[in-house]
Amino acid sequence: MKKLYPLKFKPILKDKIWGGTKLIEHFNKSSDSNKLGESWEISTVSGDVSEVVNGEFKSQNLQDLLELYKGDLIGDKNYKRFGNNFPLLIKFIDAKQDLSIQLHPDDDLAKARHNSFGKTEMWYVMQADENANLIVGFNQEIDGKTYLRHLEEKTLTEILNFDKVKAGDTYFIEAGRLHAIGAGVLLAEIQQTSDVTYRVYDWDRVDEEGNERELHNDIAIDAFKFDLKDDFRINYNKEKNASNKMVSCPFFTTNFIELDSNLEKENIYDSFLIYMCVDGEVEVVTEDTKEVISKGETILLPAVVKDFTLNSKNAKLLEVYV
Repeated sequence: MKKLYPLKFKPILKDKIWGGTKLIEHFNKSSDSNKLGESWEISTVSGDVSEVVNGEFKSQNLQDLLELYKGDLIGDKNYKRFGNNFPLLIKFIDAKQDLSIQLHPDDDLAKARHNSFGKTEMWYVMQADENANLIVGFNQEIDGKTYLRHLEEKTLTEILNFDKVKAGDTYFIEAGRLHAIGAGVLLAEIQQTSDVTYRVYDWDRVDEEGNERELHNDIAIDAFKFDLKDDFRINYNKEKNASNKMVSCPFFTTNFIELDSNLEKENIYDSFLIYMCVDGEVEVVTEDTKEVISKGETILLPAVVKDFTLNSKNAKLLEVYV
């Protein structure tokens, strides 16, 4: 078989009712849409499977490569756990308007209802307009009865937790936590492979045909985590030329790397590694290959790629593995 190497993929672009043009303007995504909401960077969601754009595997898709290379691609422990299911979905998101207020089921509920993984996720804010915010959780103690009363009376926003954000802010959103990305926020999203969303409020907006989007309040109530928490915003170190732990959970680990010199790396995790370039440009050098990723681009290093170098004078990266 051909030797695995760092893989780049064709972005899967998604127009959304709330999307804008920042993915085009900031990241040079190829689209003439003025409602481009998401760029799926790495995906094996059915119907949206990432296609390789570099090297010998060009035009092949990630799902086929996973089924062929198994643990060599994602790591033996991951293959034992997930089989031919790639565990992560990697995105960039531009919210020109507020996203719906929503939540996601956990693994148990998602498997029972949708034969899917649950959706725990994290956000890294890459750019935010003045006074832009994220909604995560509630601003007071809430139970199901109180929540439903506010929903019925259209006063839900009164009990939600709004946080103003700026570039570099990082949030961890476990399954069951109510949330929304606010207008003016451009971010990187790392999540379990799932496209299951329970939309509970959509700001009473309609599409071009005058239709409201479907809400899922009848099934969402079972998925909620109502406990009051204030640990969504993640504090992390920013030591240069090192992997700084941001989030570590059963579904993924994400580190922050800021480079101003070349960094030799060794993959010790028995996992694939994903690098999302959130600023600047970096050259990923292995024994046999060199690939450059710029701001708004992503690369996947198969688990068998053990030694490599990140060459850059000005890059910020998110490093992701399972």
